[in-house]
Amino acid sequence: MAVLPGIEVEHRPSAPPKSRTRWIASEEASGLALISPTLLYALALLFLPVLIVIAYSFWTQDYLTIDRTFTLQNYRTALGEPIYQDLLLRSLVISLVVSVVTVTVSYPIAWFISFHGGVHKNLWLFLITVPCWTSYLLRVMSWKVILGYGGVMNTGLLSIGLIDKPLTTLLYNSNAVVITLVHSWAAFAILPIYVSLEKVDRSLIEAAHDLGDNKLMSFLRVTLPLSLPGVISAFLIVMIPTVGDYVTPKLVGGKDGVMIATAIQAQFGKGANWPLGAALSVTTMVVVSAMAGLVVLGLKLLVRVSK
Repeated sequence: MAVLPGIEVEHRPSAPPKSRTRWIASEEASGLALISPTLLYALALLFLPVLIVIAYSFWTQDYLTIDRTFTLQNYRTALGEPIYQDLLLRSLVISLVVSVVTVTVSYPIAWFISFHGGVHKNLWLFLITVPCWTSYLLRVMSWKVILGYGGVMNTGLLSIGLIDKPLTTLLYNSNAVVITLVHSWAAFAILPIYVSLEKVDRSLIEAAHDLGDNKLMSFLRVTLPLSLPGVISAFLIVMIPTVGDYVTPKLVGGKDGVMIATAIQAQFGKGANWPLGAALSVTTMVVVSAMAGLVVLGLKLLVRVSK
């Protein structure tokens, strides 16, 4: 359109698209605006410490002085020293065993509560969480009393005549660490598995029975695949923290139950070598994340093959 000379044309800003305006006024946008401050705060609390640890892992320390010159020496030590390799491998094996045993023990309990708990489901869940009301340290110490040389286990075996003298192999080894960690984390595995089982449509199980499947086959084809998200969540909830547990190995593990977290704690404490401790922490995080990914893929593949 031609513009007449001497006449100014007012340029108005274009109106925002209706779709954008509609989204800004939607409940989704209001909800995001409501939780965004809390979300940003939580992300800052989560990622800032991790970034600080990563930064420390590339520095060096000479007594109380931190040299901020970039170096990979800490990672060479963390990955090259045999003692750290052995501790990391032992930690991964113990964590994997604890996770498998915990999920194996927790699944039947969660299944019983979900399918046969009836009106007492909440009571069962309440009873499961009761041990968590006590201190984690107290629960670990209780297993030290149970598995000790003159503890409950040895006393019971002696009283019924199964052994002639107290066993010294119950405590201060990797088995004691596994038993203690399984007991400590069982409740945290039962709850996500129970939630996943509660979402299973019972009519699908009845349909499997109508089509000729027995209870075992209907469980393998229907219940287990549909509850797999809860199993994976429980596995990760148990596996990831147990790798970094240093209280339990220190109290009930002895020299045969020492894990990588004990070495990390020593570097941040008496060793006074924070950069090496940070490198060990980052290495452990990366290895555990990779192992968790492989475990998740393995579980999904196992269920797919079993169909």
